[in-house]
This record gives sequence, structure tokens and C-alpha cells, in this order.
Amino acid sequence: MPEAVFHPFLLFIPSLGIAELSVIFVIVLILFGPGKLPDFCRALGDGIKQFKNAVSDEKPAGDEKLSDNQAS
Repeated sequence: MPEAVFHPFLLFIPSLGIAELSVIFVIVLILFGPGKLPDFCRALGDGIKQFKNAVSDEKPAGDEKLSDNQAS
């Protein structure tokens, strides 16, 4: 069983509350403006979807060897 991967950034995530998310949203709104915000969110969602598809389609290296041995 693989060991859990610890990353220091994960310590920051639980501390995001409504106030912090509101500040982030206002900053993004100021930077991109209300006209480009839907396009930005759509592009972000598409990128996340493509990443998830790439991760789920990827086979571990051991699976290729297993399928080659079964075909023989």
C-alpha cells in the first residue's frame, strides 16, 4: 500500500473560510472584470476536466506488463 504523500500546501487549505474566499473572488473579479470572468471560469473548469480525464486514463507501468503477459 502506498504511503500518504504530505505536502506543506495542504496545511493552508483547511484555513480558507468564507471571508478568505470572498477576498479571493473580489481580487479575481478586479483582475479579470465581470465580462471575462465567465470565460475564465469556463477555461478553468475545462482544464480541471481534462486533467481528471488524463489521470483516470493513465495506466500504471505494471499494468502494461501484466496485459502483455496475458496476451502471450
